[in-house]
Amino acid sequence: MKKLLALVLIAALLPIAMFATGSKEAPVAAPAPVIEELTHDELVSRAKAEGKVVVYATTSRIAKAAEGFTKLYGIQVESSNLKDFELIEKVAKEAQAGVSGADFVLAQDAGRLVGELIEPGYLYNYVPPTLKNVIPASMQNPLQAFAINKVFIYNDEGLDKSPYYNIWQFADPKYKSLLQFKNPFQEGVNANFLTMITNDYWSKKIADAYKSYFGKDIVLTTPNAGFEWIKAIYENDLIVGTSDTTIAENVGIKGQNERRENPPVGLFVFSKARYATSKNLALKPAMEMEPFAGFYYSLYALMAKSAKNPHAAKLFIEYLFTEEGFAPWGSDCGTYSANPNNPIQEDIDFPFEVWMPLLVEEEGAYCFDNRAEVEEFLNQYIY
Repeated sequence: MKKLLALVLIAALLPIAMFATGSKEAPVAAPAPVIEELTHDELVSRAKAEGKVVVYATTSRIAKAAEGFTKLYGIQVESSNLKDFELIEKVAKEAQAGVSGADFVLAQDAGRLVGELIEPGYLYNYVPPTLKNVIPASMQNPLQAFAINKVFIYNDEGLDKSPYYNIWQFADPKYKSLLQFKNPFQEGVNANFLTMITNDYWSKKIADAYKSYFGKDIVLTTPNAGFEWIKAIYENDLIVGTSDTTIAENVGIKGQNERRENPPVGLFVFSKARYATSKNLALKPAMEMEPFAGFYYSLYALMAKSAKNPHAAKLFIEYLFTEEGFAPWGSDCGTYSANPNNPIQEDIDFPFEVWMPLLVEEEGAYCFDNRAEVEEFLNQYIY
């Protein structure tokens, strides 16, 4: 397992190291452009005059959204699907070189977005005027287009209820080599999750969960109970994967529970729960975990300061909050529009209001300030 971790780390080592350096010295915030208030019709008119929009995204579904946008408005879209660290580095390098690349981005990894792109002024926040009274205020700055959840999901074949109810089970030798999780050095949102659970709020809850499970107070060998849980799951042989898809398939293969004492479980995107039908797997969320059932992160829609087609970009951002614009993501479970009027797949999912109290929220500023410390802590488990 340790050898696997070392191999996986190599591919992501450079961008992570760059993050750690940046988080020590946050750049001074640059003033955002003055945003002109336009009506929807005025915005459409100016956008059509530009005739084109360029978007960088960390999701392949942007291509489908682009098709719908072009069909509706006749505006051509150039979209690029990039990994999170690729997008962040590309936007930063283009801005530093004075090159106009993207008009806007649809990106994840709040920590790096806040510290490396928003604070220096390369990206800025824009909330469509038509949506200021629709999108929850807590999701407007920076603007969250969609929320995505990663939750504990187990193999439920032959089971009436979840055998998992406390996160400290995955640190218990009885459940050794059980929990599966995508390498946090490969995906920024996973590193952000581990960072968030080291804050005061969650570390206290994790300490309380320890006492609930083991019947005694936690004895710390690390700064707090959040770090202690991270240490404990790694030392209990956490199975580190390279893909949420692969983890879901490993967890959900039927026939395993007959020969195992404990059913497989992973922490991965809830959208993979659809494999229960499409791939005939056994997958079900453990929603009654103490103190959390997983975490959520967001896809942020942010304007580029150097945009050549700012009005078309703003119109596309507005479009992403419509039911049609959300459809490429809303056709599945596990992704939730910041516009509460957009529907979910009720037959396979729950409203985001149900999930929110169960999940650790990603906070960009905290992640930017503290993720380097967590990554340094994790490095001791990489050999």
